[in-house]
Amino acid sequence: MAQTRPSMQQLIAQRQRAGFIGRGAERAAFRANFDTPPEDERHRFLFHVHGNAGVGKSFLLRELGQVAREHGALIAYVDDSAGSLPEAMEVISRQFATQGRRFKDLDRLLATYRERRHEAELAVAAEQPAEPDGPSASSTVAVRAGLVALGLVPGVGAFAGALDSGRLAQVTDRLRADLGARFRSHEDARLVLAPESVLTPVLLDELAQAASAAPWIVLFFDTYEMTGRFLDGWLHSVMTTDRYGAVPATTVVVTAGQLPFDTARWGGFGDFMTDLPLGPFTEPEARDLLAGRGVVAEPVVREVLRLTAGLPVLVSTLAESRPADPADVGDPSATAVDRFLKWEADPVRRSVALACALPRGLDADVFRAVADRPDAGPGELDALYAWLRSLPFVAERGGRLRYHDVVRAPMLRLQRSEAPRSWAARQKALAAVFGRWRTEAETGRGGTELWADEGWRELRLAELYHLLCAGDSSALSSVLSDVVDACEQGESVAGRWVRVLVEAGRDAETRTAADWGRQLAEALATGGTSAILELLLRRAGFAVYAGPVYNGPVVNGDLARVRFEWLRTSGDRSRERARSAPAPAPAPEPTPTPTATEPYPTPTPYPTPVPPPSWTAAVRPGAPVQGDARQATPADPGWSVTLDPAVAARAYRTRALAHDLAGDQNAAVADLDRALELTPDDARGLALRGEYHRVLERHDEAIRDLDRALALNPADAFAAASRGATRLSRQQLDEALADLDRAVELKPDYPWALVRRARVHRGLGDPDRQLADLDRAVAADPDWAWVRCERGDALRGVGRDTEALADYDHALVLEPGYDSARASRGASLANLGRHEEALAELDQVLERRPSYTWALRQRAAVRRHLGDDAGATSDEELAQAGE
Repeated sequence: MAQTRPSMQQLIAQRQRAGFIGRGAERAAFRANFDTPPEDERHRFLFHVHGNAGVGKSFLLRELGQVAREHGALIAYVDDSAGSLPEAMEVISRQFATQGRRFKDLDRLLATYRERRHEAELAVAAEQPAEPDGPSASSTVAVRAGLVALGLVPGVGAFAGALDSGRLAQVTDRLRADLGARFRSHEDARLVLAPESVLTPVLLDELAQAASAAPWIVLFFDTYEMTGRFLDGWLHSVMTTDRYGAVPATTVVVTAGQLPFDTARWGGFGDFMTDLPLGPFTEPEARDLLAGRGVVAEPVVREVLRLTAGLPVLVSTLAESRPADPADVGDPSATAVDRFLKWEADPVRRSVALACALPRGLDADVFRAVADRPDAGPGELDALYAWLRSLPFVAERGGRLRYHDVVRAPMLRLQRSEAPRSWAARQKALAAVFGRWRTEAETGRGGTELWADEGWRELRLAELYHLLCAGDSSALSSVLSDVVDACEQGESVAGRWVRVLVEAGRDAETRTAADWGRQLAEALATGGTSAILELLLRRAGFAVYAGPVYNGPVVNGDLARVRFEWLRTSGDRSRERARSAPAPAPAPEPTPTPTATEPYPTPTPYPTPVPPPSWTAAVRPGAPVQGDARQATPADPGWSVTLDPAVAARAYRTRALAHDLAGDQNAAVADLDRALELTPDDARGLALRGEYHRVLERHDEAIRDLDRALALNPADAFAAASRGATRLSRQQLDEALADLDRAVELKPDYPWALVRRARVHRGLGDPDRQLADLDRAVAADPDWAWVRCERGDALRGVGRDTEALADYDHALVLEPGYDSARASRGASLANLGRHEEALAELDQVLERRPSYTWALRQRAAVRRHLGDDAGATSDEELAQAGE
C-alpha cells in the first residue's frame, strides 16, 4: 500500500511552526537520521547539543522532540528536575505512559526501590533524638563519604580531597556490607546499593517491548551539565556494552548541556554520535525568527540584532511583542528591563514580573509571597501566575520557575538602583517568609534529618540569600557557621552554601559576600571541604596547624570503627550513621591482628610534629574576619563578620576527622588541640583526642585526656573503653578490665569494647570469658570483619579450628583483602591437616606482604611438614631478619 505523503500546505506549516525558527542545519541532521536505517553506518544513535546558557539548547530539544513525533517516535524528556538515575527512569516511565505505553514492571520495581531506600535512610537515623536547637556540626565524614559513594546522598563525598580512591573504595565496601545486612533479601540490598544493576535491565526490556509497537524511541536528556553527573557513565555503559542487556536499535539519545562530551569517555565512539555545538544565532537565523513573528521592518530588525547580539533568548523575547518601529524596541539608553517589559501595558503585570525576579526560583507558594497582593482573589493570582509562566524568559524545571540569567540580572539591578530602600525591605520580607517555612520544617526533627532533607536545605539557602541581599551584616556570620555544618554533608552540599555567597554578592553587589564566595569556591575546587575549613579558620584569625604530618599506614585496623563509636555515643547529629561506617583499607605492611599464639607487635612510632611559628600565636575567639591581604577588596560599610569560638571549634574538630581519615593522626591531634583551646570542657573532644594519642602510642597523654573526659562525663562509654584499651597496652590488666567493664555496662552492645575486654581476659588466662565476650561482639555486629577475625583467632587458640574457619571465611567475604584473616585461615587449615590449602592461603598473603613475619613462620611450619625443608629454612631466615 502506497504511503500517504503530507500535502504542500502541511509541509509549509511544519516549517513555519510558531515557537521555533532557526537552527536549520541541526534540525536537518536530526530529521535525516530517521530516514537512515540503524544498520547503515551513517545512522547516528547519539546527538549531543552543547553551548553556553542562553543559546537555545532547550528550545532546540523541544523542536527535535516535535521532529521525532512527526516520525512516530515515543519520546521522553529528562532535565535536572531528576536528581538520580532512578528518578530519571521514573520520568521516562511516566512520560511513556502518557503516550499509551505503560512500563508496569519498571513502575513496580521503582516503587519497591523507593520503599527500600527510605528504609535504608531511616536505619541511619532511627535512634537519633530530636535536637531542639536545630542543626549542629557532627563528624560522620567517612560514613557520609560512603553514603555518597553508594548514591544515597547526592553529590561528591565529604572530604574527597583528603581521601584517595583506594580508601574511599574501602569505606564504600564496608558500608555496603553493613547496610546490606539490614535488608530482608539480597535483591533488596542490590536494589538500594546498586540500583542501576537491578533497574536498568528492566528498563531495557520495557524499551524493547515499546520498540515493537513504535518505529522509533527518542530519549532527551537536557541540562546535561547537571544530569550527566549520574547519567553519563551509565549511558555510556548502556549504549556501548551489553552489561545490562540489549538496547533496541531504533533508540536515539539526545543530550544537551553547556559542555562538550567527555572525550576521555566518548572519544572513541565518534562514528555513532553527532556533536551539535550551538552559538548565538547567525544573522540569517535571527532574521528568520523575527520574520516568523511578523517583525520584518528593517530598522526594527537592525535594532533587535544590535541589542541582542544574536542571543536566542533575547531575540525571542523582543520578537514576542512584535515591535513595528525602532522606538518600540527601545533607544540605546533604555535598560534591559525596559526592553523585556516595554510592551506590557498592565502595571500589575510589570510589577509582578519585576518582583518575581527577586527569588532565585519560585513555585506557586513563593509567587504568592512575592506578588504581595493580599486583596487579589485566587483566580486573579492564578491568572497572573499562568501569565508569568508563559513569558519566553521564564523556564520551568522540576515544578519551579526560573528567570533566564540575562533577563533576571538587569531586573535586579533596576530595582536595587532605583529604590534601594524598597529593595532591602522586599529582601528582608522574603527572608522572613523562607525563615518561617524553615522553622516549620524543623518542628520535631533532629539535625541529621534536616540536613538530609533537600526541602529544608533549599529553604535555609533562600533565607540566607535574601538576608545577604538585604544587607543584613549578621547574615554572613550565619552563612559561615552553616558552611562548617555543610562540610559534614559533602562537597556538593558545601558548594551550595558557597554559591549562595557568590550569587548574593553578585546580585546585590555586596563586595564582602562576593569576596568570601570567591575564595571559598577556589578552596573547594582545589582542596575540597578540608580546604574550606582551613580558609575559614585562617581568615577568622585562628591558627591552623601546618607542620609536618604523618602519611603512613594506620597502626590499628579497627581504628575507624572506634572513631565511629565516638560519633555514635556523642551528642552530634550523625552518631547513628556511624554504625555502618567501614574501616579504612589496610595499608601496605599493616600490623597483623594478634592471635592467641602471637604476641602483640610494637607499632612503628610516629614522628612528633614540629609546630610552625604561628602555632603559638594567640587565638582570638570571635575575632573579626580579616580578608587575605593579597586578595583584599573593600569591605561593605556596616559589615562586621565574626566566627564564634564554638563554630571554630567545630571546624577544627571536623578537620581533625578529615586528617584522621587520611591516616594522619598527628594533624588530627593538632586540630583537636585548637578545638579544645576554644572549648576546653568539651568531654567528647577530649575523649577523641585521647583515642588518637592511644593510637600514636602516647599513653600518658591519652590517659590524661581520657581521665579528664570521664571526670566531665562519667557516662561516656567511648572514653571508658579507650582508657581501658590504653591500660591494656600498658599491661595494666586489672585497671583495663575495670574500665572495659564500665564501658560495657554503659553500652552492652559495644563490640569494640567487648573485643578489647576479650583481649584482657586472654591476658588474664580466662579463655571462657574471652570467647563469651567475642560471641557478644559478633552478635552485636555480625558483619564487622575485624570482630569475626578476633573470634576466629580465639577459637583457633583453643583448638576449635573448624569453627574458626567459619569466622575467617565470613571476614574474607566482607573484606577479601584482609591479609591477617587469610593468614590465620591458613594456620587453621594446617591445624586441620589440610596443608596444601594452608600453603595456598599463606602464599597468597606473602605475595602481597613478603615481610609479614608471623605468616612467614606459619608457612615455614607448613613447608617443613610437606617436606620442603629448603623453603621452610628460607622462610625462617626471612622471619628472623624481619624481627
